Amino acid sequence: MRLRPTASAERVEIRDEAAVEEALRRLGPDVVIHTAYRQDGPEAWPVTVKGSTNVARATRELGIRLVHVSTDVVFDGRKGSPYVEEDPPAPCTEYGVAKAAAEQHVAHAHPEALVVRTSLIVGGPGLPPSKHELAALDPDATFYEDEIRSPVQVTDLASALLELAPGGESGILHIAGADDVSRAELAELVARRPVRRAPAPAGRPLDCSLDSGRARALLRTELRGVREVLA
Repeated sequence: MRLRPTASAERVEIRDEAAVEEALRRLGPDVVIHTAYRQDGPEAWPVTVKGSTNVARATRELGIRLVHVSTDVVFDGRKGSPYVEEDPPAPCTEYGVAKAAAEQHVAHAHPEALVVRTSLIVGGPGLPPSKHELAALDPDATFYEDEIRSPVQVTDLASALLELAPGGESGILHIAGADDVSRAELAELVARRPVRRAPAPAGRPLDCSLDSGRARALLRTELRGVREVLA
């Protein structure tokens, strides 16, 4: 498939099913890469779950390919080894519950959709810092030493999503960085100094590292580890 660029600066209320379908019908994209969510607050469920469902229904109805971006915290981190695509979600936070529900709704509404689970997103040198990088610069912050993630560099992730956009992959695919690091190690890589460490409190996801081997076999894009990115 050769993608046809669609340029639009308009905002669409994804909680409004009719508005989503009307915008997509008018713009006529080949592919939608859906990233919208709310992590907390009263709008978290309507935006994350209802909004994702609306996008999935509209893209299915209009014959548009859908790439839906999800998260590693659909897992609770108690498995003891990196998660593969076949592992059943077991979220332990409200955000994880909402994202797991969104995955299910998307799969039901648009069975041909590709659901991409990723991890903490970082910018690295020369790019605007992510919220995780900004947090690392707070000298009074405490970082969890047993909460493990697979951070991904933002342009690596974007390149991978664009590479997969025209393809025929569907179902679930993990796309994360090559290094599994704790929140504390990530903060030290960013700040280039020791940080205050502590165990994660009860109710936090622990080792949510993702196995991205399937994605690496499909992609030309290199999914670098955060240690290389922030070296």
